[in-house]
Amino acid sequence: MLKELDALPTLFEKKHRHRPSSLPMHRVIGFALFSTRRQEEITPITWTGLDVDHSRVLITDMKHPGDKIGNDVWCDLPQPALQIALAMPRSKDRVFPYHSDTTSAAFTRACAFLGIEDLRFHDLRHEGVTRLFETGLSIPQVAAVSGHRSWSSLQRYTHIKQTGDRYDEWEWLDRLTQTLPESTKRRLGH
Repeated sequence: MLKELDALPTLFEKKHRHRPSSLPMHRVIGFALFSTRRQEEITPITWTGLDVDHSRVLITDMKHPGDKIGNDVWCDLPQPALQIALAMPRSKDRVFPYHSDTTSAAFTRACAFLGIEDLRFHDLRHEGVTRLFETGLSIPQVAAVSGHRSWSSLQRYTHIKQTGDRYDEWEWLDRLTQTLPESTKRRLGH
């Protein structure tokens, strides 16, 4: 998946550099991967729902079979995801002030454009959970990040061996966490 995860941010960063007011999908993808969040959980995140001191994020109306509305859950936020969120401009109440359908459409179009088959936005969540287990986190620690309520739902990952973080030296990690230069922020009205 690393090959696809190099191609997608490359395409989106180039588009965002050309048109700075466009959706920064490269950051949305990075946040989804490192936070293990579903696309519909990302766009409602507010700055007040980002607990920087405790590296947590408030996920509102988290998907759960029994609780559709009012299922607000604080989830641990791995450092790379927190850094990506903090690199976003604070021009709105929400960290990623976009509609989840817009992010979905942009992701689907980019995959088609790049010839990437069988990759859905939700696969980023799966990849993120896998990464957490590979770095040596326990089931309770991973569940604290992913928001899984039952350990049985994480059983499909228990075969994963601790191999380290293959994203540790991923070139995109540094690029996704860089804030905009002040001159660019002023030009965009941030």
